[in-house]
Amino acid sequence: MASEHLKDERVDHRFKGLPIDAEGLTVGELAAQRRDLFTGGFTTPVLALSAEALEHNLALLETYAERHGLAFAPHGKTSMAPQLFDRQVEYGAWGITAAVPHQARVYRTFGIRRIFLANELVDAAALRWLAAELADDPDFRFICYVDSVRGVELMDQALRRSRRPVDVVVELGAGDGARTGARTEAECAAVADAVAATSTLRLVGVAGYEGEVPEATTGSVRAWLRRLTALAVELDKAGRFPAGLDEIVVSAGGSAWFDTVAEVFAELPPLSRPVLKLLRSGAYVSHDDGQYRNLTPFNRVPEEGALQPAFRLWAQVVSRPTAEQAFVNAGKRDAAYDLHLPEAQVVRSARDGSVRPADGITVSRLSDQHAWLDTTAEAELEVGDWVGMGLSHPCTVFDKWPLIPLVEADGTVVDYIRTFF
Repeated sequence: MASEHLKDERVDHRFKGLPIDAEGLTVGELAAQRRDLFTGGFTTPVLALSAEALEHNLALLETYAERHGLAFAPHGKTSMAPQLFDRQVEYGAWGITAAVPHQARVYRTFGIRRIFLANELVDAAALRWLAAELADDPDFRFICYVDSVRGVELMDQALRRSRRPVDVVVELGAGDGARTGARTEAECAAVADAVAATSTLRLVGVAGYEGEVPEATTGSVRAWLRRLTALAVELDKAGRFPAGLDEIVVSAGGSAWFDTVAEVFAELPPLSRPVLKLLRSGAYVSHDDGQYRNLTPFNRVPEEGALQPAFRLWAQVVSRPTAEQAFVNAGKRDAAYDLHLPEAQVVRSARDGSVRPADGITVSRLSDQHAWLDTTAEAELEVGDWVGMGLSHPCTVFDKWPLIPLVEADGTVVDYIRTFF
């Protein structure tokens, strides 16, 4: 695995939270020491990723995809962590989804062989890079969105000297007010015709993102997904998929509605070629204690299992000015706050190392480097105590931490996860 060389990177000032006396060690050497997160010299704030929860979540989505006859290309933008990409592929992922060219370049640097770019790609410099990657590696598979005739024209101009055509899927928008995507089936057909008129692009399917359906409900998401699958059927009947194509791609599925995606994709009638039903959820790998805890489809289908939150941010109480207020040394630079504030969960006593529930403690506000805690009498919080907090929205948790300790339940740090944002 290309990510193996990450263990040779030196630990230094770039990586917050790591032990100061580890300066100069390689990441692999530090991991081999199996230090304790609480007594091994780690400084606060420090983000911990649960080894057990990570393993559980990887296995659960593999089982879910297999059960429902789905392929799976988890969205790598969530973690931007090549070590986790490797684990996802080990657990059955077809490939990794990207959103922008930079992410695809990171993926290729670390050996990802299949990339689904869930976005339009019209940047000439990025397209020239892509053409070179495709030319250099016959086993590299790449697919991206198209949603306009003009976009097809720009791609064609940039790819005139390419040796291999770029595979594209027509993106059907999720309705007025949604994000990208052609808004009507007629517009999708026009885009498909424009692709067919080039030698640089190859139409391989249809795709979209159901999470952008306005005021989404199960019914409205289901209705849009049925439009998407009907579009695949119509394009196939009209002969718009080229001769020699081995499979037709139909892709959707963020982290909030993949149960409905599985339901509707199961209804898809046979097409002229086998169908790659591609799911793209990304947040599952770490799950969370807020946004996706509330939105995960496993809440609706508990018999399928349950994801486990893998993040815990540890910060130290540095000030206790009143009985109703305390401050810990983690803030906006350390914790996601775009959707929900952190959730105080446990307290580790500075006196004896005992851990108790964070009863009577609420995070009410974040500054750049402080979390404001509202406390009641039952909190019994002292300066020096460590507070463990759950976090919401994995995408804006990972991006604040370039090197994240992977921690077992007893506090042993067994590895370090490198991110590239």
